[in-house]
Amino acid sequence: MSAAEIRSLPAVVDVVTAGRALGMGRTKSYELARAGRFPCPVLQVGRSYRVPIAGVLALLGLEYRGGRPGPESE
Repeated sequence: MSAAEIRSLPAVVDVVTAGRALGMGRTKSYELARAGRFPCPVLQVGRSYRVPIAGVLALLGLEYRGGRPGPESE
């Protein structure tokens, strides 16, 4: 995925999408999430895993460019 594609993702994504953004496949993404070793924070919601995109962006050293403007742009 390109930086622009990753920045355009919603605030929370499934573990497969987060893994894809980090260059991992489906199996490895689930394996790391289940073991508690995914490289950024993962939330377990019932039987599903969700990953806040902020953690992915931080891990990749990308700044968030979507959503509401912050006070610095007012």
